[in-house]
Amino acid sequence: MEYLVGILLSLGTIVLAAVVGFARERSFYSTVLIVVATYYILFAAMGASGRTLMIEIVIASGFILFAALGFKGNFWLVAAALMGHGIFDFIRPSVIANPGVPHWWPGFCMAFDVIFGGWMALHCCSGEAFRIQGPWIGTPVSFYSKAGRCRTIRLSGWTP
Repeated sequence: MEYLVGILLSLGTIVLAAVVGFARERSFYSTVLIVVATYYILFAAMGASGRTLMIEIVIASGFILFAALGFKGNFWLVAAALMGHGIFDFIRPSVIANPGVPHWWPGFCMAFDVIFGGWMALHCCSGEAFRIQGPWIGTPVSFYSKAGRCRTIRLSGWTP
């Protein structure tokens, strides 16, 4: 059941992001990655030892690093980290003992992360993903080519 709920919530988040306009903002996806990575810190703070809390902080820091690097550069890092977090959710219970984690959470989180990260990867492949408009001359503008490569240019002679 937790897998179904994770899939449905992920699909609902994707639809909401597209309808409301969150999907147009690069920061949205990095923020989602940061939030899903920090839930395990919350669970450790609620019911685990200080050692487990520190382990969860270190692991979350790695995903936060990917969110920042992906936001600033290659956005594929964010998609890969989201899907990687979902895969890690699958093996986490056998690697880290965190009694604060609800028994259903790893399956739920795995389903959400893999679906959301996969959608993000498809969105990156489309070549239409995450264009940023800078309204000032000289402002760096990042966009993604059809091959999914990040390109940054400086505007010259363009006015809104």
